[in-house]
Amino acid sequence: MTGTRARQVIVTAASVIDGKAIAAQVRADLIPDVTALRDAGIITTLAVVLAGDDPASQVYVRNKVRACEEVGIASRRVLLPSATTTAELLHVIAELNADATVHGILVQLPLPRGVDTDTVIDAIAPEKDVDGFHPENVGRLMAGRPRFVSCTPAGVMRLLAETRVVLSGATAVVLGRSRTVGQPVAALLTAADATVTVCHSRTRDLGAVTRTADVLVAAVGRPGLVKADMVKPGAVVIDVGINRLESGALVGDVDYAGVSAVASAITPVPGGVGPMTIAMLLQNTILAAKARLSSRGDRGAPQ
Repeated sequence: MTGTRARQVIVTAASVIDGKAIAAQVRADLIPDVTALRDAGIITTLAVVLAGDDPASQVYVRNKVRACEEVGIASRRVLLPSATTTAELLHVIAELNADATVHGILVQLPLPRGVDTDTVIDAIAPEKDVDGFHPENVGRLMAGRPRFVSCTPAGVMRLLAETRVVLSGATAVVLGRSRTVGQPVAALLTAADATVTVCHSRTRDLGAVTRTADVLVAAVGRPGLVKADMVKPGAVVIDVGINRLESGALVGDVDYAGVSAVASAITPVPGGVGPMTIAMLLQNTILAAKARLSSRGDRGAPQ
């Protein structure tokens, strides 16, 4: 970048984008909405389905339940054994779909071996799919008419907004083309008038592409993939990757120490995108509860 556009996009040199602090503010801002819904007879409720005993999934679920409690959202945990079948999960989801007191349904991934993940996600009522993974919600997002924006992509965009990154006219590169992160992030950046390139395992000369980026979003699940020489000086770098090394340490897709010396702003791992994903989940759950309030016929009975 040169000239005026460079001054718009570049933030304070080597600044750390504090996802924990921004997420805490988002959660605080949601409390009045939860209170207003409660006053209107709606007890905002999120159901979290956890199948199996994956330690990381258990931690994620605990963090989500704790965040719900902080803002006043009621949480309902459905814990199922590792031997749970697709049919059994579908039965649980059908019951939650039919329960008017449940506004959001989240199925913690990954699911146990042998369970058809796509079938399970497709079974969630789109109006309760607060993860934003249902094909209908993905399609609405791509059409520019989102009901729920997937939580991690929404968190990425909120971080960029809070960091006051000007996306209009900027060059953005997204590493990763997953349906849950890469593709929706690219769609959201495009909607914000950035010029977007999506890279993947078949991209030739990856570094040559990433060095064009004013905004670089890494979401491939490969620890330390992005090195300093792959980053344009002054770029804003959002690291979505969460990778656990053999030592037990959590690291992102970006070589944080090296890239910090080149980028103008960067998210840490942990403490960057992760807290924002949970904050956006809460926001989506409140949106679902508001939609329930606006659509219900009987305004007097708590739901």
